[in-house]
Amino acid sequence: MATVLVQQHTLHHSTPPPSPIPSALNVNRRPSPIPNKHIPVCPTGPSTAESAPVESPPIPRSFPEQPSSLLHPPDSFVRISRLPSPTVYAIDGDSLAAALDHAASQPLSDPAQMFPWLHGLHPDNHLQLGFFSSRKRASRRTPRCWRGITVVKLGGDLSRARIKGAVCASEVISPSSRFLMADPPDGFSVRNFHIQTAKLAAMSDIVIYAEDGSSKSELLALAEDFTLAQQAWRMKHDALHERPTYNTFVVTSTFADFEKKHPNLVAIDAKGNSTGQVMDFFQWERSEMCGMSRASEISANVWLGPTPDYLLRPGLCEPTKEDDYDLLIEASDLASIPGPRFLGMVDKQLEEGPQRMEFPSSGSIVLPSGNTREVEDLVNTIRWIYYLANPDEPAEAPDHDADSVMANTEPRRKPRKVFIHCADGYTESSLLAVAYFMFAEGVPAHEAWLRLHCDKKRNFFTYPTDVAFLSHIQPRLLQESPVSHSIDTSSIWDPQWFLKMDGSLPSRILPYLYLGNLHHANNPQLLTELGIKRVLSIGEPVSWSDAQRAEWGPENLMYIDNVQDNGIDPLWEEIDRCLEFIEKGKKDGCATLVHCRVGVSRSASICIAEVMATKGLSFPRAYCFVRARRLNVIIQPHLRFVYELLQWEELQMKKRNVQIKRELEWPSVAREIALLNKPYSRS
Repeated sequence: MATVLVQQHTLHHSTPPPSPIPSALNVNRRPSPIPNKHIPVCPTGPSTAESAPVESPPIPRSFPEQPSSLLHPPDSFVRISRLPSPTVYAIDGDSLAAALDHAASQPLSDPAQMFPWLHGLHPDNHLQLGFFSSRKRASRRTPRCWRGITVVKLGGDLSRARIKGAVCASEVISPSSRFLMADPPDGFSVRNFHIQTAKLAAMSDIVIYAEDGSSKSELLALAEDFTLAQQAWRMKHDALHERPTYNTFVVTSTFADFEKKHPNLVAIDAKGNSTGQVMDFFQWERSEMCGMSRASEISANVWLGPTPDYLLRPGLCEPTKEDDYDLLIEASDLASIPGPRFLGMVDKQLEEGPQRMEFPSSGSIVLPSGNTREVEDLVNTIRWIYYLANPDEPAEAPDHDADSVMANTEPRRKPRKVFIHCADGYTESSLLAVAYFMFAEGVPAHEAWLRLHCDKKRNFFTYPTDVAFLSHIQPRLLQESPVSHSIDTSSIWDPQWFLKMDGSLPSRILPYLYLGNLHHANNPQLLTELGIKRVLSIGEPVSWSDAQRAEWGPENLMYIDNVQDNGIDPLWEEIDRCLEFIEKGKKDGCATLVHCRVGVSRSASICIAEVMATKGLSFPRAYCFVRARRLNVIIQPHLRFVYELLQWEELQMKKRNVQIKRELEWPSVAREIALLNKPYSRS
């Protein structure tokens, strides 16, 4: 496949980080299919001193003091430490459940107080420091307004007996009983999600628990290590005791007690099974992706969708009635175009039962250089699939003893149900799906793109090489098509919007909401063909002619000019205005394209806010909803945008007259996002 893995906008140097923060994110999970996506570059805004943004005004809300906590002061808890100082306290399951519930109801601290500190300001990282604190050295100071709860599991095996939000001790503390220095010593990034757990553990009460049957002395020893770390951190960062103390607690209840009395806090049970009680980004993204790309019929008896679970995880589940296909064609990077003899063999074996075969994935076939054998085999394969699915028409079957195709006028008795599939249901399989649709429906490439997306409601992703290849072979496909014999292929031409297209369409997030990049936005003819009549530009203006602007009407174009992807500019103040613009189009029956430069940070954040507002989803679920639908590209809202969207979640609860209760806390959200992105990053 022609997928290119693009690094995050981070400057990498040869010096390794001083702490095991990245490797600590090797979470214990069962292997799961990874959607075929890539991390795009997200350019920051101006970085020069002259153009560096001034510190933005805070959200109109002030929390100068720490939020209240049921763990502070700890006077009501029993002291159990062996050391005279500092102290370890005991806590039971009921008290921990109440404390976590209370913490989730406390408003998040003002982002103006938490940023840029949360970005990671290592004292030796002059690039990061120069960008964020060249004008304001006070921004380096550790905030006083944060008080969290970090749950740590003894032993670090998170593949079983995991309480909501629990982490390994190695993610936050060193063997020498010191909190890890999480800030990267070099490079520049506004997406340091992987450092948040360690960074905020030092400003949290620590709660340590163990699996049933674990050593109590080891549990207490680990707790004492954390008390020493808290003491050392306080001496270094709070020598004047300007903030309340943070304490360490040991859970006295058994894990079985949690499973019985507080199942909503159990993410993974004692046997290693996910309970579904706690939001899991991996599982939710997979669920959203499969829902978005679920199998559907694109032409008579030919279906397109994601690879069924029983094929992805052999032995773990059985095929369902919906998986009752005669022929399953998997698009694969390693596959070759099948030849006539192979098709003839599969043709015979279909009489014995369902068969599987492979076909090259999207992006893997380029324009032929003189030798047209690949084109012949491709057309032959598509013709063969068509007559399997449509046996009532005179069929042409492959000659089992030769490379040519001979006519066979004997109709087949039974239509075959054919399923074209790949892991995510929309990437690797798109080349074959579009080519087959062109042949079966007798339409040129550009019309196949539109009909698959608009009429068949399929989201799919192709590459520029696919566009070139399909444009090249479309005369042959249409000449061979059983429904387009009367078409004069010499008169077929590609419209201008198709010639400008790189293969991808804007991502359909909701029926009235599309997410795309600046290239999509600068193709207004394409937008018109998709039914998009409004454009919301976040920080990146479109390059349209005056005539195009006049044709669309100024009321259908909005430009937000004060939000750069630099980790400094707030998005909060623009969310309401953007959503009102989208809502106006929705009421008028018009779809809106929201875009920035790459379509993964600023514009993705607005789409997440819209999904939260209209579907009533929490931020984690809305994030996965949009992520699954941003085809082949990983959305990358930076730290501040994600933090503000968690506050947006609080606001939505207030509007619905619901008590504030975050589904996941900030360190857990950041950790899960880092884990989601880790497989795609080379760092």
